[in-house]
Amino acid sequence: MAVAAEHKYKLKKEDTVEIITGKDKGKRGRILKILRDKDRVMVEGANMVKKAQKRRSQQDRGGIAEIEAAIHASNVMIVCKKCGPTRIGYKLSSEKGKTVKTRVCRKCGEAL
Repeated sequence: MAVAAEHKYKLKKEDTVEIITGKDKGKRGRILKILRDKDRVMVEGANMVKKAQKRRSQQDRGGIAEIEAAIHASNVMIVCKKCGPTRIGYKLSSEKGKTVKTRVCRKCGEAL
């Protein structure tokens, strides 16, 4: 059985992203979770699916709930505060003898 290699992601939890393809194209939301083994991300308020949930206790309501489903990471783009959806670049800077790598917008160069 072959194990898929984990990919390096430029996206991080709590980043604001825009969906660039699919049924929710154009929607924006925060990343709630990154599923590295499946190359997918969970975006707040996007790709909503209905799920039947069993009643767990007397107070708990069972029934059909709407939850976010995962979207492939290639279908989202990070959003820059200045210029909107963009790609991520990196800038290396030296502080007190240590090299610091920061994520920057490819369009305007502002830190993300």
